[in-house]
Amino acid sequence: MAMTIKTSPELWGEDARIFTEEAERNGKLPTPKLSESQRKVLSTMLESAKNIIFPPRKN
Repeated sequence: MAMTIKTSPELWGEDARIFTEEAERNGKLPTPKLSESQRKVLSTMLESAKNIIFPPRKN
């Protein structure tokens, strides 16, 4: 789903039209899927992130 850009003060006229058309085209593309190995790497990273203490404890 493309976002509406017509109310944005940065994009007007032709620029807004081009942006909207490109967003609509991109919205129809297939969503990339993660492979099983990519899922495992991501899962490992997420699990290790749970153990991060911020800010670090002072000893």
